[in-house]
Amino acid sequence: MAGNTFGKIFSLTTYGESHGVALGGVIDGCPAGVTIDVAAIQEDLNRRRPGQSAIVTQRKEPDTVAIHSGVFEGVSTGTPIGFTIVNTNQKSKDYSHIKDSYRPSHADYVYDKKYGIRDYRGGGRSSARETAARVVAGSIAKQFIAPVSIRAFVSAVGELSLENPQNTHDFSSIESNPVRCPDPAMAAQMETYIKQIRKEGDTVGGVVTCVIKNVPIGLGEPVFDKLHASLGQAMLSINAVKGFEYGSGFAGAKRKGSAHNDLYNEDGTTKTNYSGGVQGGISNGMDIYFNVAFKPVATIMQNQETIDKKGDKVVMEGKGRHDPCVVPRAVPIVEAMAALVLADFSLRNKNAKT
Repeated sequence: MAGNTFGKIFSLTTYGESHGVALGGVIDGCPAGVTIDVAAIQEDLNRRRPGQSAIVTQRKEPDTVAIHSGVFEGVSTGTPIGFTIVNTNQKSKDYSHIKDSYRPSHADYVYDKKYGIRDYRGGGRSSARETAARVVAGSIAKQFIAPVSIRAFVSAVGELSLENPQNTHDFSSIESNPVRCPDPAMAAQMETYIKQIRKEGDTVGGVVTCVIKNVPIGLGEPVFDKLHASLGQAMLSINAVKGFEYGSGFAGAKRKGSAHNDLYNEDGTTKTNYSGGVQGGISNGMDIYFNVAFKPVATIMQNQETIDKKGDKVVMEGKGRHDPCVVPRAVPIVEAMAALVLADFSLRNKNAKT
């Protein structure tokens, strides 16, 4: 299987399956001398881990990271950083009913056709559990790129959404509720709605918004490796993501150029930020902000018609432990992938000029 590595200089290779012994990764290209705060890494993992509230999957995993190489006395050595996260609460029997059939809107069918074999236990490699390794690497990337600040939060669940989420809310309140929405009143509505959806045996999608502050000017390459293009690739590689927009996004298509152009202040900042902090594929020093759309989780607790390996129609029963809405746990994943992109471009930018 190809495609398990992300990044060109600061890179992450992940391994492991949802119901295997462990997940893990190898980070290459992290410079020596970076202070590695393991407690901060674990805190990011705790924000992603299952079983953390009543509105997420009840699989109970401690998701404790163990770093095996590349860090000595709390500082990166410049060698590959290897780490593992042991799986402790697999219930593979919950998936025995799909051994020979395919879950609708999952990767089951295409995996079987592509590889001729699949790990049906929780989706194997296609499971969103793989993202735990991304969170570890992203947390280390955050520490490398400081004082750049990356904050993601839930801005929409179904039809419930915030207006102008990137600049009208107190980001310090994001972790004060299980939905991770910075507006307490909207968060309460979202939580009630997600619980209702769970009782119905159904799922719902949502949007995660990310705001990146203190970004230096000059990150990104102006042709194929535009900064926003790499951010888009990073976000679209996350399980269940169906859309990515930055800056004014699709709403910008409705504007005239005279209303959309970001006019300059004398210090090089801009009066508006419809560009979303990126111009010509290169960061301009303004805040970078973008939205990531997540579909409803494909596994629902309802019977659905599907097909088996023989092509015969069968009825699949909804079983197992699953998120009714993925976006609250996706917040640290979005932050992690953004951090990996910025860390990689920060290193690539060192040879931009003498």
